[in-house]
Amino acid sequence: MGCLEALKPEVILSQSSFKEAREYIKKNVREYHEVEPGYKIHDVHIIGVPPLYVGIEGENLIFPYTKPCHGTFVVKVAGGEEIARLRARKGK
Repeated sequence: MGCLEALKPEVILSQSSFKEAREYIKKNVREYHEVEPGYKIHDVHIIGVPPLYVGIEGENLIFPYTKPCHGTFVVKVAGGEEIARLRARKGK
């Protein structure tokens, strides 16, 4: 399992609920994709209550990340090859 801190995330929304994180992405990010719980971005697994959204903004990914005992955060990280992988899922 990867470490979110290694990705140098920008925290956009902190200590939110799964619903608040989902609504933030849905309302503020033009391109977003629904993923299943456990979906992996750069070896970091996303957990939460479906539907879970991962947004694409330029060359960055925006997604909810839950830290036990700290809550759910919406973070932005560099997307790299993960953007193409996420977009490729759309046809499946």
